[in-house]
This record gives sequence, C-alpha cells and structure tokens, in this order.
Amino acid sequence: MRPLVGAMLMVAALAAAAQPAGEVQFSRGVGFAQTPGQLPRTLGKGLPLMEGDRLTIAEDSAAIIRLQDGTRMTLRPNSEMIVQQYQFKEGAPDNAMLMQLLRGGFRAVTGAISKDAPNAAKIQTANAMVAIHGTDFDARLCAQECKAEAAKVTEKAQPNAVQASAKLISAQGDISATDGSGSKRKLVEGASVYPGETVETGPVSKGVLIFRDESRLTLGSSTHFKVDGFVFDDKNPTEGRFFISLVRGSMRALTGLIGKANNRNVKFVAPTATVGIRGTGLDLDCPAPEEGATPEQPVSCSFFTWLGSIEVAAAGRTALQILEAGQGLFVSRTVIRPLTAPTLERLQRPDTVPVNMKQLFSNGGVSVEDEGLFVTVREGHVEVASASETLQLGRGETGFAGADGRTGRPIETPLFIQFDRVPLPNNPNPMLLGIVGEVRNRSSNQCR
Repeated sequence: MRPLVGAMLMVAALAAAAQPAGEVQFSRGVGFAQTPGQLPRTLGKGLPLMEGDRLTIAEDSAAIIRLQDGTRMTLRPNSEMIVQQYQFKEGAPDNAMLMQLLRGGFRAVTGAISKDAPNAAKIQTANAMVAIHGTDFDARLCAQECKAEAAKVTEKAQPNAVQASAKLISAQGDISATDGSGSKRKLVEGASVYPGETVETGPVSKGVLIFRDESRLTLGSSTHFKVDGFVFDDKNPTEGRFFISLVRGSMRALTGLIGKANNRNVKFVAPTATVGIRGTGLDLDCPAPEEGATPEQPVSCSFFTWLGSIEVAAAGRTALQILEAGQGLFVSRTVIRPLTAPTLERLQRPDTVPVNMKQLFSNGGVSVEDEGLFVTVREGHVEVASASETLQLGRGETGFAGADGRTGRPIETPLFIQFDRVPLPNNPNPMLLGIVGEVRNRSSNQCR
C-alpha cells in the first residue's frame, strides 16, 4: 500500500505544481489534453489547460485554445503539442511561453507575452526553434500530406516576396517603428521596416538597418527618420527608389544597388539640406536643438562623406556643393561652413557590420514539396533558428527549416498555405468552415 500511496501523493504534487495556462474555446472531433501523471481529458469548450499538458488532435478534428495572455491557437487535424512552459502575470518581467510542436501544426494570433518582451515566446520543433515577436503566424510540420493537399489545388501559387524595405540587424536599447496609421511597435533584431514607416531610437539606443538593395544605415541615439519611399527589384535596379527623411538625430549611411544603378534615385532630406549621392558612404548629424527650440526642427546639421561623393543643397538655396571623400559641411539656417573631420566616429560605420542577406531577404533553394517545418507570417516578425542557420521572417513571408538544418524561403507561397481551410483562431464562426467531416465535399482548390 505504501508505494501506491507514495505514487498517489506524487501525482497530486505534480498536479498542484502545474500552472494554469488557458482553456479550450472550441473543439470538434476527437482531442485530448493530458497533464503528466494524470489521465487524458477530452477536449471540450471551457476545459482548463495547464502548464505541461500534452494536446493531441485526431485526424479530421481540430481545437481552438485561448491562453491567459490572450494568445489564441487553432490546433490542426493530426497534431500534437506540449505546453512545455507557461508563465503569465499582467506586467510581470518574467512572463514566458514555450510550446513544443511534435507533429501537425497550428495557426496562431499571439498575445501579451510575445509583444512585451523579445524571445519570451517560443515554439520548439525537431527542426528549429521559432521565436515569436508580436506575431500572427502559422507553423506546420510537413511530410507527404502537405504535398498531397497542394496537388488538389488548381490555382496558381503566389510569389513568396519579401515586403519589407529593410530589416534591423543590430539593436541596442529601445527602437520602434510607427506606420502610417499611427500604430507603433517595438523593433528587435531581425524586425522589418516598411515603406512610409517612421523609425525612432531611444536616448541611449542605436541600431543598424540593412535594406533589400544592400544599403545600410547605422542609427545613433534619439534619432527620428522616415522611409519616404523604397522601391527595389533586383532584376531592374535602375527603376529603384531610396528616399529617406531625417527629422533629427544621426545616421551613417552606405548606399547600395539602387545608388550604383541610378544615383539620382537616392536622396536624404534633412532639416537644413537635401543630400544626393554618387555611390556613397556618408554621415548625417542633426543633433537635438538648443533649449527653447522646437524639438522637431533641429537648427543645424553636419554632413560628411567617407566614401565616394555627395551633393548638398542647403534649404532655401539653389547652389549645390559637391563634397568628396574626407570632406564635410556644417549647415544651419544662417551659416554654411566646411568641416575637416567627421562628427559621428563614435558610431560604427555600416560597411563594417557583417550581414547575412540570405537570412534577411533571399529566397530559393527550397521546394514547396520539401519535408520539414513551414512557417508563414501574416503580421509581425518571427525568427526561425535551426542548428546551423537563422531565418528572419516578416509580414507576408513564408520560411522553411529542414531536418538537416537547412533554412530558406520557397520562391512561391505553398498552395497548402495559400488555400488553408483550417480557420484562424479569432474566427467568430469556426463551425461554418466545416473543418471536420467535410473531406469528401472539399472543392478542388481548397486544402484543410
């Protein structure tokens, strides 16, 4: 009897130690949740979920769960996932979520944990670790079933294009981006910046951005600039455009393929001058104004070129000044004078920062028929790290990680993703999509 009593006490202790994680919001078909040391519980609406639970979804079944931080997930048919770690308290600095995906997949709309702290929310698979940064995304471990689903689709696949103008490859301190609607988000390493967005660094912050045409910006503290326009097609770089407005702060810039193909299509606008380039590395320094001045309107800027040459047109003046490498210009509202030394040597030159363009932008080398982990991002930023490579995915991007450590972006969005029939977890009427029991009635261009 004593061993039995001891075992029962151990099971009770394990159950008491498990932290509440969330609950089931919707279930259809057959599914179970099992806390270690306890009997399986049938999934049903309102069923509590605990840290350590193993969630198992049968074929032609599905479930939608809601976690305490607001994260929602639709667990796909024939999936298995473990709530490996879950800790959440409103405003706590040590919130964390780690899910282990063993097979199948899910669709997720993430909550507070992934938005509040970098690397606090992760998905572990046999192929890669997925770090979630305020993201709506799907993850799926594919074997032959994904290929079979895609084969049923008669529609043409869409290109798997990178929509971002640039990605942040180095970050220290607080860096944020604000879109045209005023929505602001925190940027961490690997995060995307899009056309029309405004980027700001905090008082003791700095970062490095690389653009799709290989242009680079090193940002100093208290910097505020806008990507006025960025257009780039590597097959036609002469038609590209790169327009930046520096409102205040400092940056060191290295122009890329757009500038090499057509330097007239690259411009930097600062409060006291507009700068054109001729295959250039340059510094723009518009420090905080003196006390009493309007913060958004610095009273002076310094320009210095360390590679190639630049054209400086002071505001309100028609004459251009040409600066060769090693030359600079101080421009205020009333004074223009030459500079003999740079003012931003404390910032790292962007051409000295190592960059892996593959993990940031390139696609190819991956087939939609490959077996492994596919991740597609609807909004936000996901980092997919295999044993040997790391892939940074932004809005609209699909990436892959294989069992051999290989990562990449397929040239086209896989059809089983593009025509996914499984509902998103925030869908108000998942029953209407018939995620179970309609296999025989699916149209030829839809996948479960």
